[in-house]
Amino acid sequence: MTERKASIQRDTLETQISVAINLDGSGCSRFDTPVPFLDHMLDQIARHGLIDIDITAKGDMEIDAHHTVEDIGITLGQAFDKAVGDKKGIRRYGHAYVPLDEALSRVVIDFSGRPGLEMHVDFVRGRVGDFDVDLFYEFFQGFVNHAKVTLHIDNLRGRNAHHQAETVFKAFGRALRMALEPDPRMAGQMPSTKGTL
Repeated sequence: MTERKASIQRDTLETQISVAINLDGSGCSRFDTPVPFLDHMLDQIARHGLIDIDITAKGDMEIDAHHTVEDIGITLGQAFDKAVGDKKGIRRYGHAYVPLDEALSRVVIDFSGRPGLEMHVDFVRGRVGDFDVDLFYEFFQGFVNHAKVTLHIDNLRGRNAHHQAETVFKAFGRALRMALEPDPRMAGQMPSTKGTL
């Protein structure tokens, strides 16, 4: 399998985002963004997905974090789409259940080529520290649209919003890892009856 790395730079009037990833990394991460709680969640993707991720972001935080969080999702999605290439030989589907104390989340992903998000997380409060939890939906919608994946996220239970979010991101990382693994039985074949994804 060829090297699965990508770097993307996204510059708008609202944000400047730089993302570099290695899908076959060891879970190393570096984040320089103005949204520390999102950095903590992104680190879960890297560590549990064994994906090296480097993100630098600046945005119009004087308004709020919306544009920055959404554009990080968009740029990360673009990087995944580029790094995964033609998808030959990958498992394509991935899923994970992850608990953290009382919280439990399930994430299922399909590198289908068709953007679709079903996210069902009823956070027990609207903010974790200064972070507005509504922005997690914007992050995942941006990712899905540009990585061209179908993504189902369900928080099955939880009484602590931090735990709810962390189980979602850990499960997302592990589902990514499963879906992107080379399948030795596929031997470079396209994982679709259509012959393309």
